[in-house]
Amino acid sequence: MRPALKNKMSRSTTVASAPECVLRHTATVGESPLWHEREKRLYWIDIQRRKLHRFNPATGRNESFSLPEIVTSFTFRKGGGLLLTLKKTFAFFDPETNRLEKIGSVDARLPNNRFNDGKCDPTGKFWAGTMNSVKWKSPSGHLFRIDPERKIRTMRSKVVCSNGCGWSPDGKIFYHTESFRHAIYAYDFNLRRGTLSRRRVFARVDRRSGGFPDGMTVDREGFVWSCVVGLGQIWRHDPGGKVERVLRLPVPRATDCTFGGEKLDTLYITTARETMSRRDLKRYPLSGSLFACRPGVRGMRGNFFPG
Repeated sequence: MRPALKNKMSRSTTVASAPECVLRHTATVGESPLWHEREKRLYWIDIQRRKLHRFNPATGRNESFSLPEIVTSFTFRKGGGLLLTLKKTFAFFDPETNRLEKIGSVDARLPNNRFNDGKCDPTGKFWAGTMNSVKWKSPSGHLFRIDPERKIRTMRSKVVCSNGCGWSPDGKIFYHTESFRHAIYAYDFNLRRGTLSRRRVFARVDRRSGGFPDGMTVDREGFVWSCVVGLGQIWRHDPGGKVERVLRLPVPRATDCTFGGEKLDTLYITTARETMSRRDLKRYPLSGSLFACRPGVRGMRGNFFPG
């Protein structure tokens, strides 16, 4: 049965064909894809297997780097290497030397909390949130911001599974997913100060559908692409929150997406197989693989962390 979309569809709605698998993999929780323009590589992670991956679409080669604990998100540093979120810690990591330097931790008094998704804003500040890893629907999460001088600030509390985030092309709107509120929220964003105000619902996923919003990206036209886990879909929301387009995948758990390629016109999509039964995996054998398609629009360049 086709799940109902709670958002009213706009008149320009189109349903695209399923993206193609570009890397067959068995990631437990593939996440956080990010395109490196200079290297022409796609970096992505497998949270539970503690792996950072680097995929070359020209050759099909995928390199893997092991971390000492779960890795949940990352961004690139201007000087080289990456800024990661591990279980409860921000850390610098250099894939070429395997050097890891922890630079600050969060939620020390909340043993079940861990980092989840994160992204760099247009000024280079990195935003990352936490979730309760035991009671996923608990409002124990926080949204943090780490500045180039390594100062960590709590930007929001009582978050229910902090997930994908992004900014409008002009940097004036911040989007933030709370997966088990089944909603994406929009905030007014002060670009200079890096502060949030006027929280409101941008889009929802009907709880009855069996899906929930996960990772996201924003394209150059200001449309938000949100992965809906459980439905095997990615919804493209217009700036007003209406669902303008639906991409359908041959697996049920699309987790995150980003634009890459020479012209930033390829949408790369990570997927997961966590908690899937043997029967489910037999039915959806490509779960945990990397997918891609060209949806006819372009993404924005990624932001680097200057610290």
